[in-house]
Amino acid sequence: MTHLNKAKTALGSLLWVICWADLFYSLWERSQGQPVPPVLLVSPTLLGITMLLATFLIQLERRKGVQSSGIMLTFWLIALLCALVIFRSRVTTALKESAKVSLFRDITFYLYFFLVLIQLVLACFSDRLPLFSETINDPNPCPESGASFLSRITFWWITGLMVQGYRQPLEGGDLWSLNKEDTSEQVVPVLVRNWKKECAKCRKHPVKMVYSSSSKDAAKPEGSSKVDVHEEAESLIVKSPPRERDPSLFKVLYKTFGPYFLMSFLFKALHDLMMFAGPEILKLLINFVNDKKAPDWQGYFYTALLFVTACLQTLVLHQYFHICFVSGMRIKTAVIGAVYRKALVITNSARKSSTVGEIVNLMSVDAQRFMDLATYINMIWSAPLQVILALYLLWLNLGPSVLAGVAVMILMVPFNAVMAMKTKTYQVAHMKSKDNRIRLMNEILNGIKVLKLYAWELAFKDKVMAIRQEELKVLKKSAYLAAVGTFTWVCTPFLVALSTFAVYVTIDKNNVLDAQRAFVSLALFNILRFPLNILPMVISSIVQASVSLKRLRTFLSHEELEPGSIERQPVKDAGGTNSVTVKNATFTWARGEAPTLNGITFSVPEGALVAVVGQVGCGKSSLLSAFLGEMDKLEGHVTLKGSVAYVPQQAWIQNDSLRENILFGHQLQEQHYKSVVEACALLPDLEILPSGDRTEIGEKGVNLSGGQKQRVSLARAVYCDSDIYLFDDPLSAVDAHVGKHIFENVIGPKGMLKNKTRILVTHGISYLPQVDVIVVMTGGKISEMGSYQELLARDGAFAEFLRTYASMEQEQASEDDGVTGISGPGKEPKQMENGMLVTDTTGRQLQRQLSSSSSYSGDASKHHTSATELQKPGAQEESWKLMEADKAQTGQVQLSVYWDYMKAIGLFLSFLSIFLFLCNHVSSLASNYWLSLWTDDRVVNGTQEHTNVRLGVYGALGISQGVAVFGYSMTVSIGGIFASRRLHLDLLHNVLRSPMSFFERTPSGNLVNRFSKELDTVDSMIPQVIKMFMGSLFTVLGSCILILLATPIAAVVIPPLGLIYFFVQRFYVASSRQLKRLESVSRSPVYSHFNETLLGVSVIRAFEEQERFIHQSDLKVDENQKAYYPSIVANRWLAVRLECVGNCIVLFAALFAVISRNSLSAGLVGLSVSYSLQITSYLNWLVRMSSEMETNIVAVERLKEYSETEKEAPWQIQETAPPSTWPQVGQVEFRDYSLRYREDLDLVLKHINFTIEGGEKVGIVGRTGAGKSSLTLGLFRMNESSGGEIVVDGINIAKIGLHNLRFKITIIPQDPVLFSGSLRMNLDPFAQYSDDEVWTALELAHLKGFVSGLPDKLNHECAEGGENLSIGQRQLVCLARALLRKTKILVLDEATAAVDLETDDLIQSTIRTQFEDCTVLTIAHRLNTIMDYTRVIVLDKGEIRECGTPSDLLQQRGLFYSMARDAGLV
Repeated sequence: MTHLNKAKTALGSLLWVICWADLFYSLWERSQGQPVPPVLLVSPTLLGITMLLATFLIQLERRKGVQSSGIMLTFWLIALLCALVIFRSRVTTALKESAKVSLFRDITFYLYFFLVLIQLVLACFSDRLPLFSETINDPNPCPESGASFLSRITFWWITGLMVQGYRQPLEGGDLWSLNKEDTSEQVVPVLVRNWKKECAKCRKHPVKMVYSSSSKDAAKPEGSSKVDVHEEAESLIVKSPPRERDPSLFKVLYKTFGPYFLMSFLFKALHDLMMFAGPEILKLLINFVNDKKAPDWQGYFYTALLFVTACLQTLVLHQYFHICFVSGMRIKTAVIGAVYRKALVITNSARKSSTVGEIVNLMSVDAQRFMDLATYINMIWSAPLQVILALYLLWLNLGPSVLAGVAVMILMVPFNAVMAMKTKTYQVAHMKSKDNRIRLMNEILNGIKVLKLYAWELAFKDKVMAIRQEELKVLKKSAYLAAVGTFTWVCTPFLVALSTFAVYVTIDKNNVLDAQRAFVSLALFNILRFPLNILPMVISSIVQASVSLKRLRTFLSHEELEPGSIERQPVKDAGGTNSVTVKNATFTWARGEAPTLNGITFSVPEGALVAVVGQVGCGKSSLLSAFLGEMDKLEGHVTLKGSVAYVPQQAWIQNDSLRENILFGHQLQEQHYKSVVEACALLPDLEILPSGDRTEIGEKGVNLSGGQKQRVSLARAVYCDSDIYLFDDPLSAVDAHVGKHIFENVIGPKGMLKNKTRILVTHGISYLPQVDVIVVMTGGKISEMGSYQELLARDGAFAEFLRTYASMEQEQASEDDGVTGISGPGKEPKQMENGMLVTDTTGRQLQRQLSSSSSYSGDASKHHTSATELQKPGAQEESWKLMEADKAQTGQVQLSVYWDYMKAIGLFLSFLSIFLFLCNHVSSLASNYWLSLWTDDRVVNGTQEHTNVRLGVYGALGISQGVAVFGYSMTVSIGGIFASRRLHLDLLHNVLRSPMSFFERTPSGNLVNRFSKELDTVDSMIPQVIKMFMGSLFTVLGSCILILLATPIAAVVIPPLGLIYFFVQRFYVASSRQLKRLESVSRSPVYSHFNETLLGVSVIRAFEEQERFIHQSDLKVDENQKAYYPSIVANRWLAVRLECVGNCIVLFAALFAVISRNSLSAGLVGLSVSYSLQITSYLNWLVRMSSEMETNIVAVERLKEYSETEKEAPWQIQETAPPSTWPQVGQVEFRDYSLRYREDLDLVLKHINFTIEGGEKVGIVGRTGAGKSSLTLGLFRMNESSGGEIVVDGINIAKIGLHNLRFKITIIPQDPVLFSGSLRMNLDPFAQYSDDEVWTALELAHLKGFVSGLPDKLNHECAEGGENLSIGQRQLVCLARALLRKTKILVLDEATAAVDLETDDLIQSTIRTQFEDCTVLTIAHRLNTIMDYTRVIVLDKGEIRECGTPSDLLQQRGLFYSMARDAGLV
């Protein structure tokens, strides 16, 4: 027990003793025969029992671990207040001479009073945590749990953070950890569990029993058909199940968060009742001022009462808000967690219906909607309650004429309902076009390299602008609606007051509008205004949330992959020797579509190496996906034994260090790691990378070449040491000799995985003789399988396919060599060579292996490095950072940002709207002042004179107010749209004009964030916030002016209060703004990680790493909420303090009115107090809005941010534009050309000099990282040269516009990128060719058959990233693009990597025939493709090492020769 607790307990017992001492004293008196009034017995008895209970309660709460009890504090406070009354009367009695005092009772009472006072003081302090509560080893725990009750209700505990934030901008490290009950691991599982229960409830069907009558008839003799009918009828009854209802997400959310949220109901109800205390006390005050005979203390008492109720109201209200916001935060956490978990298990067909963009929107926008709704939802019952109470009090005040006001309100309801409906339809339309725009932006950012290479930016800019145009149309309509809405809302309270007063005065001559009636009614109308104002907001918020709820429900109800469709058995208890068994299995990608794989049956013995070969699109990759359980199994049986590792065709790389990518969540084992890196041929790459294996890799692996990505992906699989390996053509993206090395050291019969089961999808023939089984696939079926020898002997399709290729490769190699090939049938020599490889002695094999690996890592001794030495010496100090995290700007938002925004709106509109605001508020003040003059009119014979004049002017002022409101509402809304149009255009233009290096450094998450979140803020938030900010600012100023008019003495108090207010606000804004920034910076990683997960979901599932990724996502969400939670509390902290300032204004307005009651008219008192009652809520609103304004205007700042970044050279330069026929010859000349990627990095190309004549075919070869791709980047000016120049047909390309250059050179890029849209759009986005030309290009690209077979032909919709075409087909589409453009210079970048040999052949022959007179530059991985080229250039480490015809180079026996030897061509 702590000292504090001991003291509390001791004092409690002492109090009990004192009370009962009183009791025993009375009993003793009675026994003495003195008459004792019963109260002296009853009162101490009860008090004693109470004190005893209080003492027990102190102990009980300590046992529960409560550190500071609100119950006890309230109890001691009330006890003290009651004792105060007795205390006063005791003292006054004692002071009278004649009074008879009982000394004993006086002493005990004074002791009692003193002790209760001490108990109250002690109750204000917080106790330490009891020893037996679990200790939380948290470096930076939130002080909330240990704060005292008083500190909690006034939010004092966050002051420390605010002070810190005021002194210097807050950093991420200053933030407290989340409370345990707010973390993802507490919140998400509950929601997920409840959702599963709900889904299970909805899916409970009775068993469907349908008997088909035909089969039964066939089985029965003729005569028994009668019975059959009955049975049939019976089964039909059973069949119709109750209609399946959708699982209700609302119910689930309610179940999960309801209990905590229900507390807010209590607080809200309490607050609503207290709101009406103000007008009632005002009534008493006005009566007091009118009644000159009333004693002064009454006035002071009313003033005090007004102040106390106002303060209580403040505390209650903010407790309520706090609960709402925390609930909102938990809901958001839970929704994001649930969506993330769901995204890991949905089927591929479901993935198609929700694109990445939409799913990210569910996490960002829709989760945010729920968060906003949580704060409003209680208004649904609270607003009507407030309205009813206000109307009741008004009725008491003004009688039936209130009905006129009510009628006006009721008339407004349908009007607003219509508007809400309209708003909803616009909302949905807006969301839709926003989704489309974000999706398109996502694709543009993912395929930005291709866009730049093809110079297609403008076409896509137009596509985005077209969607944006639609979006703005909708926004404009909603803006008009909003303007009308604001108009009705601002005018409704005034119309209500006007109609009520008018009716009241005209019904009966004797109805006098005196101050009490008018101002109490006005105060009540002001109360009415709030619920009426907020209801439409609440309704629209509910509407938005219901749209979101529906979207979320649909997503969470998507069908999931059936984990049981593929049986995975652990190695230990699985009998049999086959590690993969497939029996008669049929698979489809989506239910209802034709199956992709039909009747697959085969088994793979343990430790076997199986190759799967076949044409492009015959279902090879699908087969692996089926094993991983990615497809829907329609029938059959599949069993896998042991764990699985998977290498996808397109490597998936995380934004993390290279080492983390390989470890993939496993522990680092130095030896094993080293051997894996070596076997996967990553050592030379680690030497190139800036910090070895600690180098951070950008999103989607932007700073690795295609081959490096593939090898990292391979290393990840090898490192995890599984039992079954599925390789989806991993060797296609790497150079031939590296591929050979990997096959020998990893996949092949002597590699690291020789004892594992391996299934390899491949296009490379040279590996086939070394595999155990070859599976040949055609059209989704297995056409034949067996070993290499068997299949050759069988002489089927495979043998035919092999013969053509083997002999071709052989002939090529022998011709170029000048060495005569061994004569005889084509298959013999190939066999010999491979036979040699297989049957050679071990010594010879080892030597081959060493030589091949040393040929690209310098010398063999390097292999004995340790993983730590793999890093460069400087790497330990600072890991090389590539990605720029989203930076939080610090300090105040500059005024220039506001100025920028005003300029974007247009200055005339800006100033016009400010002027209209002024008009509105001036007329509003004037009308109320006029009312106070009216109420002070003398009453003659029970009536007032000039009633009609008064009423007329009052009405006129009101109408002018309405006109002004409508005006400013329109100007602000329309201005906002102008602004967002301009800002978006600038942003889009600037982003597209940025150089490639910018996209490599900036995570796409940041850019998408700019285009979705920040732009959404500018579109829909800022205009609203501006309206509210201006409105509350003018209202507060107006109130102060009125109070000063009524009681000039208030001038003494208002400025100091204003100063306090200003300081509190600056103090708050400093921290709040920084918290908001930290929150938005920590939001980006949540989305980036989510994006990454969605792209690599099949890999994550294959490795069964879902748990780890879920955990990572949770941590990122918690990081984000860590910044959000203090910002909520900071809001409450501020509001409590500001409302206290407001309450002080109320106090002084009332106090001065009481002091100078003789000189004041009742009208003025009413006016000033009723305005001061309003001021509290407006003050709060004002700071809220000014900080909202600051935080939202940050969006403008962040949109402008990218206009200052570096831009690439201009797209078009009129002066130097080359003639339209350029280049005519196609001669390319590199003059002393050098290139580096960034200022601070080394040269990647060093002083390159060579000339390519027009029409030459040149191959560029070299090991990975030698600078082959950099050469093409230089030619396209993706990176500007750092020395020297490139001259094409006599024109220096650095002098002309980028588009002029890029339109004239065509590239077939390394990774084929397609955009979602029609196939036609993908080939020709500018629509400059006729359909015939497009068809010709498709025919030459061997796609005509495929495309004409599609239902929509050229308008076939490509999925996001072209996912509904196989990679080979995508490559052919890229070829078709090149054929369409038909320029003089063609660059091929490893284009043939992912294509099977037949297609490869087609591409090569197409290029040879169609581009005969063009200059062709090929970056080759497979040397056989360039053996017939006129020249070959060998690059190494950025310099030209060899240059000449292939046959010359082979005779030189240099680098080229060694590469050809590795590829098995020599």
